[in-house]
Amino acid sequence: MLGSCQRPETATDTPASAAVPVTTEAAARAAVGSYVQALPEHDLYQTDSASVMEAGAQFQVLVPRTDWAGRMPNKAAFNVDKQTGAVTEQLVK
Repeated sequence: MLGSCQRPETATDTPASAAVPVTTEAAARAAVGSYVQALPEHDLYQTDSASVMEAGAQFQVLVPRTDWAGRMPNKAAFNVDKQTGAVTEQLVK
C-alpha cells in the first residue's frame, strides 16, 4: 500500500556541473534545487523548505513533497558529494 506513495527504487546520479565542489549547506541546497528542476514532477518538491545535514563527505538534503503530506516519510532525500557536487537520490523507507 505504501508503495504507491513513494518513488520507484532507482538511484540516479547527476553531477550538478563539471566537478564543482560543494562546501556549504546553501550550495548543497542550491545543487538539489537545480537537480529537482530537471525532474518531471519538480512541482511536487518544496525546495524552499529543504533541510540540510552534514554527513561526512557529503551533505544530505531532505525536501518535503506536497503529494506526501500527512504520510511518513514525507520528504525526499538527496545526497550531495562535497568534492564533485554530484546529486544522488537516496531511497527513503
